[in-house]
Amino acid sequence: MATEDSTDDRVGEKLNQLNRASRTRQLLYLTGLVVLLGLTFAGLWFVELTVGALYRNLPGWFTFLGGFFPPDFVDLTNQTKAQGIDGLDAIVATLLHPQWFVSTVLDAQLGSASVLVSAAFITVVMGFLGTVLGFPLALALGILGSERVVPFPFNFIFRGIMSTIRAVPALIWGLIFVPLTGFGPVTGVLAIGTDTIGNLGRLLTDELEEVEDGPIEAVRSTGASGPQTILFGMLSQVYNGYVAWTLYVLEINTRIAIGLGVIGVGGIGRYIDAKIRLGAFGTPSAYPQAAAGILVVIAIVLSVEMISSRIRSRLRPGEDNGRSLLDIIRGLGDAGKWMGTENPKND
Repeated sequence: MATEDSTDDRVGEKLNQLNRASRTRQLLYLTGLVVLLGLTFAGLWFVELTVGALYRNLPGWFTFLGGFFPPDFVDLTNQTKAQGIDGLDAIVATLLHPQWFVSTVLDAQLGSASVLVSAAFITVVMGFLGTVLGFPLALALGILGSERVVPFPFNFIFRGIMSTIRAVPALIWGLIFVPLTGFGPVTGVLAIGTDTIGNLGRLLTDELEEVEDGPIEAVRSTGASGPQTILFGMLSQVYNGYVAWTLYVLEINTRIAIGLGVIGVGGIGRYIDAKIRLGAFGTPSAYPQAAAGILVVIAIVLSVEMISSRIRSRLRPGEDNGRSLLDIIRGLGDAGKWMGTENPKND
């Protein structure tokens, strides 16, 4: 009987401990929520963001947005611009004359920002070149930043370099490179490439810290040298993941290339910035042209993201269901999928 009482006491004490721990966690969560809300309201007060101010400015903002419609694609290609084919008719005319699109791409000048197709092409080129040029140094610093390759604390020298690069936004890197290369796409490429070194390099370092020891020891046991061990024992384990991360960084770099246009490096961002400035200085017709540029931006980002996501899905075992890119595009028009009413197909 005494033993049973002792057991019941221990069980009761354990339950009390669990209850106290649960109440403590709930109190901590509640305290954290209160602190978060307090900081949020303090921040809103500091930046003077109030619902009343937003409500008072809404009519003017809606009027401003109304000036963007309907979008005007007069600057879509060299031919639509020269012939004055405006509005959505420019898209129809370009679809009927695809050679206009091709000739505009082939005639694109690196400093041009007055034609949408040329500006879009320059933007994509800047994002792509920045990724490719930043990749080798990102690979080298990523490897040297891993404690599995360079012993602590010396690996932190390379981690510090990557952290320093990552701490400076690509827009600031662009301004830093302007005295060297001037205002143009070259500045954008260098800024994106530098940003890629920090971001992609750190991602590789983190990937290498998670690799299995077994393959590394197996390669070493064959008498492989240090570089061979890194290549076949470590990088072979993170190959798919690193390529996937590179494609993801390419998506980000494309967006960065758009934003860099604001400082005058060219591309679609420069086109939109120029049109909005023209509209602000009394040219209302520039706003619909800026809207056309924004729609082109959306098309660029979605296209790059769709292609990148498709390639990344093929690099992940078990995630590729065999659907082609055309299947995905056709699926976007399936109302049943959007509404969640499509019946699953029987195999």
